[in-house]
Amino acid sequence: MQLRRRYRSCGVSSGGPIFRGVLSSPSPLISVIVAAYDLQGTLATCLQSVLGQSYRDIEVIVVADQSPECPAGVVGAAELEDGRVQIVRLDAVASVGAARNAGVARATGEYLLFLDADHVLWDGTLQAMADRLRTCEWPELLLFGHTRLHRGRSWPGGAAELLAGQGANAFSPAEQPQLFGAPAYMWDRLVRRDLWVRTGAGFPDGLHEEIAVQHRLMLAAASAAVLKWDCAQLRRRHTAHPAGGPNGSHFDVFDRYEESFALVEAYDRPDVVPHLFTRMIRQYLFLLALSDCLPRAQRSDFFQRATAHYQRFVPEGYERPAGKEGMKFQLVANGGYAAFQTARMPAVARVVLSRS
Repeated sequence: MQLRRRYRSCGVSSGGPIFRGVLSSPSPLISVIVAAYDLQGTLATCLQSVLGQSYRDIEVIVVADQSPECPAGVVGAAELEDGRVQIVRLDAVASVGAARNAGVARATGEYLLFLDADHVLWDGTLQAMADRLRTCEWPELLLFGHTRLHRGRSWPGGAAELLAGQGANAFSPAEQPQLFGAPAYMWDRLVRRDLWVRTGAGFPDGLHEEIAVQHRLMLAAASAAVLKWDCAQLRRRHTAHPAGGPNGSHFDVFDRYEESFALVEAYDRPDVVPHLFTRMIRQYLFLLALSDCLPRAQRSDFFQRATAHYQRFVPEGYERPAGKEGMKFQLVANGGYAAFQTARMPAVARVVLSRS
């Protein structure tokens, strides 16, 4: 996605409602909440990428717990060097979800931005966000692009094509059910804080904590806009959780999607179901494909849980993706773990196995 430094009007009438709180409140426009788990020594870089921006109307809330991955020196230096930094110090080891919730409780900004130690913001992005919010008359969500750095290469985010296809106008997420087919992250968007409060949003303990929260906000938001910039870069593959924190496992993902589908039903949004279903199965397949994700002894159980969700949530008349991905969907639908494992083998290994 190419950076764009010019904006067109969102097409909202100048006589329409304006979120006056942004214009008159002494509070900062954006509260940046950073969970200070720093497994790769990148927290200082993350904070500098935020604090070094030309746009200044922000507060940065760094949440530090008692885990060994929380670098007290970096956290303390940031607080001393920049008055916009506040430190929330927790008295125990906490999950990423609990840390973010503690940051939200301290926030006073009109919008929330969630980052982790392994994120960086590119120069000029906070100003671009502020300009886009103003142009679009303060939407409840602002979605933006990101990239992933993996093994020295930068890859576009999973929502890149969906965001590129959006027009210049603000819209209701209810009009764009295909957005529920994108990966459910919280660090690729601004969330208006009153939307967060109104919906009672909050992160759970455990892994995959963003999924149902993001879907709740998308379902409840009356307005959203897109900033067609790659604003952030993710420099690892998964959210870093503290050692010794509340127990969590990748099996938590099943509870998250059960909550998301319950929310879709509560909001009576059947048009969302095919997109959310495709996203769910893609995420299950992604987790199964990662060699360091699930212990070998748990893989069959995880696959069977995925099959149960496929059979429970598949919408009537659902069309699977084409090609090899569709074949994987079919294997999950059938519950054929042995066939799935065989399909994952290199071609030579499959020939040897077939002859043995």
